[in-house]
Amino acid sequence: MALDGAFLLAVKQELMPLVGGRIEKIYQPSKEEIVLGIRTRTGSSKLLICVNAASARIHITSQQIENPKVPPMFCMLLRKRLGCGKLLDIRQDGLERILFLDFETVNELGDVVIITLACEIMGKYSNLIVIDQNGKIIDSLKRVDDAMSRERLVLPAMTYTVPPRENRLNFLIADEKDMRERIKACVGKSAAKCLISVFEGISPILAREWIWGACDGRDITSEDFDDATVKKIIDEIIRTRNEFFGGGKKYTIVSENDGTLKDFCFTEIMQYGDLMKTIPCNSACETLDRFYSERDLAARMKQRYQDLFRLLSNTYDRILRRTENQKLELKESEEREDLKLKGDLISANLYNLKKGMDKFTCVNFYDENGSEITVELDPMLTPTQNMQKYYAGYRKADNAEKRLRVLIEKGEEELLYIASVSDALSRAVTENDVNELRAELAEQGYIRAQKGKQKPPKPAPPLEFTSPDGFTVLVGRNNKQNDILTLKTAEKTDIWLHTKNITGSHVIIRAEGKEVPDTTVLYAARLAAAHSSAKSSAQVPVDYVPAKFVKKPAGAKPGMVIFTNNRTLYVKPLEKEEF
Repeated sequence: MALDGAFLLAVKQELMPLVGGRIEKIYQPSKEEIVLGIRTRTGSSKLLICVNAASARIHITSQQIENPKVPPMFCMLLRKRLGCGKLLDIRQDGLERILFLDFETVNELGDVVIITLACEIMGKYSNLIVIDQNGKIIDSLKRVDDAMSRERLVLPAMTYTVPPRENRLNFLIADEKDMRERIKACVGKSAAKCLISVFEGISPILAREWIWGACDGRDITSEDFDDATVKKIIDEIIRTRNEFFGGGKKYTIVSENDGTLKDFCFTEIMQYGDLMKTIPCNSACETLDRFYSERDLAARMKQRYQDLFRLLSNTYDRILRRTENQKLELKESEEREDLKLKGDLISANLYNLKKGMDKFTCVNFYDENGSEITVELDPMLTPTQNMQKYYAGYRKADNAEKRLRVLIEKGEEELLYIASVSDALSRAVTENDVNELRAELAEQGYIRAQKGKQKPPKPAPPLEFTSPDGFTVLVGRNNKQNDILTLKTAEKTDIWLHTKNITGSHVIIRAEGKEVPDTTVLYAARLAAAHSSAKSSAQVPVDYVPAKFVKKPAGAKPGMVIFTNNRTLYVKPLEKEEF
């Protein structure tokens, strides 16, 4: 999966209305991402440029991207060189995966100069390079020295050169005769790989789609390239060309049936049949924005906050081991009645016992059948001391049982709490969401509070949705917000929902004095399932009850409540596009 040259051309076409606009903001959200705020007469747009090897791209984004408090050095360089610059042109050489953005700006001497951003969208070789009007490199997001590459260096003050280009055809303008000759000359490869080697700017999914359409789904190799087959392939290519220039591009995202996004293209994808789902989009920028924002969100958050995930995992394992050991001790303490029995038997037979005996046999007067029992003794102790030893063991086990039951209950509550925080962290989408969870863990004593007089993170509002019947549905983001939502925000007649015995968000249906229809309850239940650790399950039990029946026990951890009079629904979690 990669952003190919043809798709990049479609992106360029959508970016052309930005020409004439001026840069008003420049941000660097992460090490390999730059966001340019460009203002035109029709409004402002955010242009995202990413050079990460797995997600290199350039497009207009509608995502709310958080930025670091202190801008990195490369961001400061761009602000100095491009601040208030005017976008003059966007260039692309054929279907090469490079877009050149030319800006007119004023240097420190007051002279008008041209600064070019070379956005190289080339997988692991992706880069963003700043070039002056003399073709010299000012700087780049990724510097490439001779230790990294012998063919092409990317360092300040060096002359910019484009990457080496292969002699391949541009399928958007190539002659049919040339295409036929080059395809038939290709040998020793699968049909899709052959097309990739012949045409520049096409991705594997597009090449496979051409073969699939030309050969009715059959998998062929270059050895099957007879005249009829080659003609059908060229017909598919011409059809795609006509769609591209005729306004018939059908932007498509391909996902697995569980919702995992896999690939995208600017034409309809039919090759997977029922094995994959296809999601239509309206534009190239929308396709990229949706694909990468959804696909990379969980991975990005997990990588960025790996320390917190690791802390929660280690804490959960430690509490689990401790609780399991306590359960074993509790099981052992259940044998305390045997200790009391033996102490009683020694007490009843003191007259018949002497120091130095290691055991004695007597009638067990607790047994209805009057069976005999052997009691072991410590020969170094007197009979009275042996009796006291058994009684002391009994009292110790009895006290241990009482303490262990409390400790086990507390440990299981802690496990549930840590699991709920982990679930909330897995659904966090902003840095503020994670900072709220850090503050919560610090309040509960699981991590150290940050030193210094730092302002606590500003609580974000709960997630808000509208049911098909027009009712407002609120979803908590974390445990502390769940408490506020359930105990302070919700009215007595509102409906409260939560997944049954599964960690997840508290959900509130705002009744506002009206009777809540079943369709809204079902919608909210599916929403609760989607915001829980069971979001990937097919059937999820969800409890619902009027909010007046939900209480919080004294001393309970954040997010922990008890409730009565509940009913349960079994629902399928909502997909994101159904929210």
